[in-house]
Amino acid sequence: MNYKIKKASLDDLDETAVLFDLYRVFYRQESDVEKGKAFLKERFLNSESDIFLAFVNGKAVGFVQLYKLFHYTKLQKQWLLSDLFVHPDFRGQGLSVALIDRSKQWCVETGACGLMLETEKTNAIGNTLYPRCGFEYDGAHNYYHWWQ
Repeated sequence: MNYKIKKASLDDLDETAVLFDLYRVFYRQESDVEKGKAFLKERFLNSESDIFLAFVNGKAVGFVQLYKLFHYTKLQKQWLLSDLFVHPDFRGQGLSVALIDRSKQWCVETGACGLMLETEKTNAIGNTLYPRCGFEYDGAHNYYHWWQ
């Protein structure tokens, strides 16, 4: 399969928002393309995340969104692989791995020490994919959330 991965910009907002909405629906959220578009637009305008899009035949079919973090023991920047999604019609063709590989390259390009991610225990696809891509499961830490 012939694909292209490029760093998204504000010019790609509409295509990114459609994929982002499908991603949110995958995680049992109500569909709201416009609200997602506003969220992404703010990320672009404030340089708060970096998004890479996968294109097949000129159509955006997948994305990965990265947020900058800092690692306290390595004393370096790292990236949070926050969101990864490939349209169901294009799964099983290596696009998720390609987006992860591009994220790893982004670490090299930006001098980051690595990537971290979190996924639901029920995400069978992700929990199989990430170890195949070289991620190590961290059973030593508990993750907690506080919501306002």
